[in-house]
This record gives sequence, C-alpha cells and structure tokens, in this order.
Amino acid sequence: MLGAALLHASWNALLKSGADPLLDTALVALSGSALCLPLIVFIAPPAAASWPYIAISVTVHIGYYATLAAAYRAGDLSHGYPIMRGTAPLLVAVGTMGMFGEALSATAWAGVLLICAGVLSLGMVGGGATRKATMWALVNAFIIAVYTVSDAIGARVSGGVERYVVWVFFLMGLPFGLIVVALRRGELVRHAARYWWRGLGGAALSGLAYAIVLWAMMRAPIAAVSALRETSVVFAALIGAWLLKEGRIARRLASALVVVAGVVALRL
Repeated sequence: MLGAALLHASWNALLKSGADPLLDTALVALSGSALCLPLIVFIAPPAAASWPYIAISVTVHIGYYATLAAAYRAGDLSHGYPIMRGTAPLLVAVGTMGMFGEALSATAWAGVLLICAGVLSLGMVGGGATRKATMWALVNAFIIAVYTVSDAIGARVSGGVERYVVWVFFLMGLPFGLIVVALRRGELVRHAARYWWRGLGGAALSGLAYAIVLWAMMRAPIAAVSALRETSVVFAALIGAWLLKEGRIARRLASALVVVAGVVALRL
C-alpha cells in the first residue's frame, strides 16, 4: 500500500507539473484506455455481478477527472491533493460501517483519524490555498469516496481483481477523454504530440496503484485500506516542496509525522 501511495502521488505530481491540467488529465484518461485495450483480449471479463459497479465507476470518474483538473488549475498540488485524499477516508469509514458492518477497532479508528488529520493539515500549509481550489478538492473527495466503495464491492464480486481493474480502466477513461476531444480537439492533438509521454506515464502509474488498492481491499477492511492509501500525501508534500518549489518543508514534515503515527496505529 505504501508503494501504491508513492505511485499515486507521482502521477498527480506529473499532472500538476504540466502547463494545462485539463489536457493532461484527458491524456491520462485516454492513455489508460489505450494501455488496457490489448489486455482485455487476454483477460476474461469480470463476473456479471460486478458490472453495475463498473457502470457507477465509469460514470463518477467523469466528475473525478473534471474536478481533479479544476483543483489543480486553481491551487497547488500540496493544497488540493491532501484535502482530496484526506477527506475521502472519513467518508469511506462511515459509509462502510453503515453499509457493510465493517466495524473498526478503537486502535484502527485512531489510525484512520490520525491519518486524516495529518493529511488535512498538510493541505493547510503554505500557499496555493484558494477558496476555489478548496471547493473543487472537497467535491473531488466526495467522488473519491463514492468510487472507492463501489469499486471495492465490484472487485470482490468480479472473480479476480485483475479482471475488474483492466475493464474499469479501459472503460472509464473514454467518456471524459472524448468530452475533452469534442471541446478542445485541436489543442489536445497538439498537446498530445508534445506530451504523450505524460499521458502514458500517468496512466501506467495510476492503473498499477489502483490495482494494488483493490487487491488490498479484497483482503482487509475497506476503511483501513482507504486511510492507508492516503499516505500518498506524504510523498505529494515532499514532491510539492522540493520538486515543484511549493515551500514550507518543515511544517509539511510535521504533518507527515502525524500521518506516520496513524499508519503505525493501523498496524497495531
């Protein structure tokens, strides 16, 4: 899960480092579909019971990609990313407790709350914290919670996590990517000719990270995995401070220590 967290932070940093987050997001979405196209020939479709959850995931990912790009247009990676990733686990923890009875122990709840507190505090450090960026990040967090729960259930009934991941990534990138093609086709073609590697790299990192997450959710409580996944903000904070020059490294490290304490609590 820590490896998945690093992969996830890396593809978001790749997205934020570009000149146009919307076009880069579209490249990642379409590249994910392209990379999965040859795989669906060799990997069997998921079981029928998982297709309603695939439909939910494909639909909500249109909003996910749109709000992700909007948040990165409006503010820094080290502001928007922690808010998106820190709010979602709390929503997931409450939702899964009510829906599936996946009750966490007191220590696990402490771990989830510590991780979320550390993650959210990272989002309050430094610049790039505009009201618009915060709003888009919170909307994105709600969408993350929805597809996290939906995909966790879908993967569990799919007959194999690889079957679910390949088909979800093949399908979910198409609607958003085609919308951007319709709106900004000429710009996207020119952008893709120059930055195609960013789309392929982001798609590969994103797909592998999410495959690990869903594999873990088939073996552990969804809320605990969702919280542990958000240790990616520690990597995002370091990338934002050092590589993207967003500053305030000492305060970011202090918040990161809170996240680490939450990870330790989850392992107790």
